[in-house]
Amino acid sequence: MINAFTQFFHYSFIQNVAIAAVLLSIITALIGSYIVVRRLVFLSGGITHSSFGGIGIAWYLGLNPILGAVVFSVLSAIGLEYLSQGKTLREDSAIGMLWSFGMAIGILFVFLTPGYAPNLMSYLFGSIITISKTDILLLLILALLTLLFFLLFYYPILFVAFDSDFAKTQNIPVKFIGYSLSILIALSIVFAIRAVGIILIISLLTIPANIANAFTHRFKNIILISMLVSFVSIILGIVVSFKLNVPSGATIIITMMVSYLIVKAIKLVKHKIAISRVA
Repeated sequence: MINAFTQFFHYSFIQNVAIAAVLLSIITALIGSYIVVRRLVFLSGGITHSSFGGIGIAWYLGLNPILGAVVFSVLSAIGLEYLSQGKTLREDSAIGMLWSFGMAIGILFVFLTPGYAPNLMSYLFGSIITISKTDILLLLILALLTLLFFLLFYYPILFVAFDSDFAKTQNIPVKFIGYSLSILIALSIVFAIRAVGIILIISLLTIPANIANAFTHRFKNIILISMLVSFVSIILGIVVSFKLNVPSGATIIITMMVSYLIVKAIKLVKHKIAISRVA
């Protein structure tokens, strides 16, 4: 058994997957916990789908599609944060408009690109087993940057996440925290595209944090449990994908969702047992 496990990790692409799983767990736990606590899931979805516009434009110009996604996502995140703080437009309206606009731009430029249209499946649904050394380096830089930001500004982030209006009264730099985290959300989304794709990224950012939230309401504990849940789910998803020869991005998210349903079912049973004992 141990020998088979060692042989499995002997392959270089599996080693890349393991490293990527650790880095993705750190990034998504930190960013995802903030998204869930501050209820920015819809905003994150808008940034996610708008990134496809950058992919399409970059492909048309002959550039790296991920580079295009970075530029488009960061600009979208800054724009949405500006609109939400300035209240120049209803936030849900702005997100919905940007969501559809980004996808439309991406589809248009992919169609206009001369020659063979690219296989968009890798960007829409991802495949962590194809992750490269360059992707891992980018994930490492982002993981260190995100971790450093949370260590330096943990309490301001905590205040902004739970009550941004109260944070303003405490002279906390709400705008700086908001814009910085919006940029980190955008970068997290783009760098996770290779792993699970545009369609599934939002689940990677939200499901682990919601699982963690079922056990605790402390922000620090939500982050730590999210890291563990993300890592285990990614590894289990890869194993299932390898065994069944199916897309890894889908199996990772399905694994997370099954874990969430199991946790909720256990809590429901415990709640019913507690009620019956009191009665």
